[in-house]
Amino acid sequence: MAVDGSSGADPKAIADDPRLAGRRLLIAYGSETGNSQDAAETLERLAERLRFQTYVCEMNDVTFKTLRDFDLVVFVVSTTGQGETPKNARRFWRSLLRKQLPPDCLATLQFTTFGLGDSSYSKFNWAARKLHKRLEQLGGCEFYPRGEADERHDDGIDGALIPWYTSLRGHLASSHPLPDDLPPLPLDVRLPPKFTIELAPDMAVQPGADESSVESSKVDGLLDRVAARFSHVDVNEPERLEHELRFERCLPQGDFTLARQSQGTAKRVPGGIDVLDRPNVLRDDPAKYRLTNTTDVEEAPPPADLLPIPDTREAAVFANDRVTPKDHWQDVRSLSLFLDHVDPVTGEPLTAITEPGSVVTIYPKNFPADVQSLIDLMDWGKVADEAFEHHSSLNLGVTKAPEPRGCYPIQKSTLRQLLINNYDITAIPKRNFFELIAWHCNDETHKERLREFADPKYTDEFYDYTSRPRRSILEILHDFPSVKIPVREVPSIFPVIRGREYSIASGGALCIPMPGVFRIDILVALVKYKTVLRKVRQGLCSRYLAALEPNTIIKVKFGPNNRSPPFGPVNAQRPLLAIAPGTGVAPMRSLIWERRRQNLGAAAGEDVLFFGGRNRKADFFYESEWERLGVNVHTAFSRDQREKVYVQDLIRQQGPLICDMMSRKAIICLCGSAGRMPEAVRQALCDVMIEGELVADEDQAKKYFALADYYWEEVW
Repeated sequence: MAVDGSSGADPKAIADDPRLAGRRLLIAYGSETGNSQDAAETLERLAERLRFQTYVCEMNDVTFKTLRDFDLVVFVVSTTGQGETPKNARRFWRSLLRKQLPPDCLATLQFTTFGLGDSSYSKFNWAARKLHKRLEQLGGCEFYPRGEADERHDDGIDGALIPWYTSLRGHLASSHPLPDDLPPLPLDVRLPPKFTIELAPDMAVQPGADESSVESSKVDGLLDRVAARFSHVDVNEPERLEHELRFERCLPQGDFTLARQSQGTAKRVPGGIDVLDRPNVLRDDPAKYRLTNTTDVEEAPPPADLLPIPDTREAAVFANDRVTPKDHWQDVRSLSLFLDHVDPVTGEPLTAITEPGSVVTIYPKNFPADVQSLIDLMDWGKVADEAFEHHSSLNLGVTKAPEPRGCYPIQKSTLRQLLINNYDITAIPKRNFFELIAWHCNDETHKERLREFADPKYTDEFYDYTSRPRRSILEILHDFPSVKIPVREVPSIFPVIRGREYSIASGGALCIPMPGVFRIDILVALVKYKTVLRKVRQGLCSRYLAALEPNTIIKVKFGPNNRSPPFGPVNAQRPLLAIAPGTGVAPMRSLIWERRRQNLGAAAGEDVLFFGGRNRKADFFYESEWERLGVNVHTAFSRDQREKVYVQDLIRQQGPLICDMMSRKAIICLCGSAGRMPEAVRQALCDVMIEGELVADEDQAKKYFALADYYWEEVW
């Protein structure tokens, strides 16, 4: 087992040194996918080397009192959706908007902001700009010019972040000079880890034994509750039978299996633009990357440990079906999850917290074979199945916990369980990862190469080695076998596994298949491809979802989207124009079923769907369902004819129909992949409105997209 390396300056010593007064720095981030958090932690390391006493937290953890407790504050915030603030910053943002706040309530605040955005969106870096302006309105003083990063830059976020924080470092060094006898910490001095794990003190108790039996009873209990609700079908109950048959007719595949007993009590249940599972962009002949010749090897799935993640519910996997042909290039899954309709603790019905546009978060796990590979590589075998507990060196902050944010281990977790359930060993690493593992490398040639990858001067080499071939942490550690990470530093080196959000595809009557049971459907395009290295890659959550068997119990979390589409009885009377290429059709399905639930009869507004895919036979999702529901579908399948046709082409072809719908206050909804598609669709709608004389020019047309009651967009 690797021996721990030497550490740098003690944070407590910095806090107690009177020469370092006035150097309390807060870095608060708002992030959906983790990019802003990564940037915040980069700034934290920069400030620590200047001997600032730093603390990093989510913006939602910040209060007005918090701001007064720090000498300097840096906000790092991403923009999500159409100019919205990330969920973990929204509460703080709302607190700044209170009308009763005096204009000088933040007069002591010295702050700056750094925004992360995507210039393909019309409201580029909107969240950071709004925040900066509001802080100044409340009396805050900018101590350093704000910065903005663009994901579309050739170097991504680093294209703006690196120059910005390099200049920020110089500003802090000059505005807050250190005493002559106390220089900045040089790069060859190691910063101490914030979080560590140590062997649990009570090694006599088998770790997780009691908890395992408790979780087993939970699993069987939910399976029995779900099964019981489907076991009381009686032909003497016409109302219940009619409910069942009515639901069966609505199913996409036209069949519905009633479970009459729990398999869990008889047999033990076996153990995402989204940068987390983003596919590689292929730049040469696609034939080189086809997966048709690859075979899926059976491997043991992750164990079904139920993690104590806050605000989650238990869900049973009812179905996990591939909806594209086996010889199709992409594996698209339709998953159905069953839950108790009423929360057993709060008594709150799920219908009260889900609506069209809502999302469900699923928490993936690493596969045991990969974890064993890491254990063998790091020589952790002797302690792999011992219980560990987390510790933190933080002595300053808003919130204090022994684990990194987002890490929720089961009680008495072994090292193996932590690596399966909590720490991401297959992520594409950030630059700091190389700096950290270089400290534990015993080969000078390897160490030099690792430090080059960590150096911003070698950005091209870093991306060529990591992002472009989508090389994972585990693969990198195999490439550098001289790296031996101390067990205690696992929390500081490996990122925490993040949940992945998926749009809910079910709505209306689909959500209540039987009394007491709530159903959630999601439509997922699994991330699996060959890279420029000709290696098969699979996203962490994609691989996890593909392995989920029916009756498996998982933890899920529900939440609203940044902004829901217009729905409800009044809006159900308006026409709906849904534009949804690929799996973007999932939230459209939810909305259409919700509109059907209103039972408006002749008063119901018409539903028109512009759907795009590659092949009608392969990826025309929910085709038979649209026919049964009477949805007017216009399709664009790009590979079914010589000339490619996309949804924006359909919009121009159907200009008169669209203008007629818009004249009747139509709701326009656009869902699908980010990038060129949303911009192309908006431009096509502008052209149609101008040609149909609904507006005078493009500026007037674009104002339409800002009307929340008329236009809704969700892209990823």
